[in-house]
Amino acid sequence: MTGSPRPPLSRRTLIGTGLGAAILAATGTGTAQATPGPSAASAARRAQAFLAAAMDAYPDHGAIRLTQSYTDQAGLFSTAFTYDNALAILAHLACPAGESRAVALGDALLYAQAHDPAHDDGRLRQAYNVGPYTFYDGSPQPDGFVRADGTANVGTQFGFTGTAVGDMAWAGIALAALAGRTGGRRFLTGAVRIGEWIERVGRTDEPLGGYKFGVDGADKKLPFTSTEHNTDLVGLFGRLARLTGDKVWRERRARARAFVERMWEPSGGFFYTGTNDGVTVNRSPIPEDTQTWTQLALASRAHARSLDWAAADLAVRDTADRPNSTVPSGQSYEGVTFSSASLLANEGAPIADGQPRPDRNGVWFEGTAHLALALRHRGHPGDEKRARRLLGSIERAQDLLGNAQTVGGTALPARSGVVSASSPLDTGFGFGYYPYRHTGATAWYLLATTRANPLRG
Repeated sequence: MTGSPRPPLSRRTLIGTGLGAAILAATGTGTAQATPGPSAASAARRAQAFLAAAMDAYPDHGAIRLTQSYTDQAGLFSTAFTYDNALAILAHLACPAGESRAVALGDALLYAQAHDPAHDDGRLRQAYNVGPYTFYDGSPQPDGFVRADGTANVGTQFGFTGTAVGDMAWAGIALAALAGRTGGRRFLTGAVRIGEWIERVGRTDEPLGGYKFGVDGADKKLPFTSTEHNTDLVGLFGRLARLTGDKVWRERRARARAFVERMWEPSGGFFYTGTNDGVTVNRSPIPEDTQTWTQLALASRAHARSLDWAAADLAVRDTADRPNSTVPSGQSYEGVTFSSASLLANEGAPIADGQPRPDRNGVWFEGTAHLALALRHRGHPGDEKRARRLLGSIERAQDLLGNAQTVGGTALPARSGVVSASSPLDTGFGFGYYPYRHTGATAWYLLATTRANPLRG
């Protein structure tokens, strides 16, 4: 475990900690369509091995379990983010022999939904604890995912107690994908409960429309509306429309899509991040995922240029001679960074809370993976070659970065798991990414290498 006094912020911490009240955070499976080549197949097997190890890290704490999001060295202990676990379900479904793990994780999300310590309205929290640890203040946390009283072990120590519409949408997509694959009625019921919670809590009649951000840990509604969240809802509501046959989900999908399309900037060929007040478009920073996920969800020719903007305007190459790079000598990685603000990070800023200075050229591997997947699905001339090059960079990172990291104190299988970033990077949204092996980045790599589009199914 890290000895730093305070852990790095994760993209999924914002609502519970109150940072979400100050900024607008950027926060299913398809069928594999192609068999990867020998080296890619080996990389995919090792990525699956990481997801399995992160899911099985606490064998003495019950069969109902979620997947730890980051390796122990990140300082978040046994935190399992709902978003990351939704991605893990989708990645397992996209890979050979992964269905049983996907089902187990889906049942764990349903358990959390049914055994929340304070609510019985279909919500999930930002994150849960899945194994015991001693917190920084010395207080022991002895429980696994299921606490001694039977409730789900919500991540209160870090303030991961809020509920974001985007995180809920991804959980709903994963449960709907399980319903479609297995026919399990319980998964569809859980996905519908999520959709109904979003409709009750998130729907807004503000001028820009769409669905708002969610609630903080005190159950107070947050004022923002996110392009990324509404893109997620296009995917969720579309799945629910197909699975239930209820036309109300088509209307809700259209509402979310209309908000997303209002965020389009035709002169630049990109999508803005959203709105802070429901009236005025937030024009900076411009994040990567609003460019890639929109293509995956909408498959719109009119907006397909967003991928070219992301691939060009957010392109980075991380090498050891960069000022704050942590890449070993002789290695280099290419891909995209998190947002336009990441390229302007203050590389000379004083070190605060034990966190390293950011590197403007740090590669965000999660975003690099969904760019590769979106390029593969767009299918313009040269897109497959560009995607394969990005995937090759991710595969090198899995081979060479994040060595000697652990989950639950146990060493990982060799060369397994993709780090979230090649070097420390500043997202521009009040938090950073670091070179720790990560469930979300690994799952997106698996979705990209199997061509499984979670936002269209």
